[in-house]
Amino acid sequence: MAQDTLQRPLGAATLHAPASAAQSVAGTLRGWIFLTLVHLACLGVFFVGFSWLALGVAVAFYLLRMFGITAGYHRYFSHRAYKTSRPFQFLLALLGCAAAQQGPLWWAAHHRHHHQHSDKPEDIHSPRQRGFWHAHIAWITEDKVTETPLAKIPDFARYPELRWLNQYHMLVPVALGAVCYALGALLHLWGFDTHGMQMLIWGFFVSTVALYHGTFTINSLSHVFGSQRYSTGDYSRNNLWLALITLGEGWHNNHHYYATSARQGFYWWEIDLSYYGLWLLSKVGLVWDLKQIPAHLKARHRQI
Repeated sequence: MAQDTLQRPLGAATLHAPASAAQSVAGTLRGWIFLTLVHLACLGVFFVGFSWLALGVAVAFYLLRMFGITAGYHRYFSHRAYKTSRPFQFLLALLGCAAAQQGPLWWAAHHRHHHQHSDKPEDIHSPRQRGFWHAHIAWITEDKVTETPLAKIPDFARYPELRWLNQYHMLVPVALGAVCYALGALLHLWGFDTHGMQMLIWGFFVSTVALYHGTFTINSLSHVFGSQRYSTGDYSRNNLWLALITLGEGWHNNHHYYATSARQGFYWWEIDLSYYGLWLLSKVGLVWDLKQIPAHLKARHRQI
């Protein structure tokens, strides 16, 4: 049944498909149970203790998976801001899945919907429409956004490996959790100051929750706090602090002005770590054709 739902061409109407009250409540409850359990797992830090090694792995997995979301799910799958090979495309999708934020087709399709209706009633996570809490996290639990509207992403839905990964996306974070535990257990055997449960709690759960809230701030805060360089017809803002924790996504007004740019920090002083990573990957031939905003567009519509 789930596979039929994924495979069926879905349009904007399906994005907000009606469901019975019981179905909606059940879907919302499942979402909240999952998010609550992931957050509660972080309390394990009081039982497994602290080590700099475990913290280092947590930070590393935060940065690596944030890149999977920002450079992969967002700039590539949502906006096609650069090109890559089919194998590396799949690796980007795997890296994004490791963040436990649904599959690549789901993420990109819903994000495209957001850009079509930014800060309007149809926007699924606008803080201007339904407030901070809904935009930050509550929207994810709603039953109406559980399906993948394939009609919004036909360019990538044609790849069977991406459709499969989108359907079974949870296999990736589960595997990552197992890797974290195995890594900690192995390092403990080698005499390092860590162990399996400590690495699982810090390397996976703490890292994942930090990643959630780092990503979610773009929905909840970057349409409220910051500066507006360009007139975009919405409330998107540029915010340095959000850019730092999301590897460059905080230059959100820039992004809504010219969404297909691989570089969201339009000026040299606008730190964009995701773009720097993509630039390095382009130098070794893994990605290419990094799109940039044309100079005349960057300057013409600047608000003085």
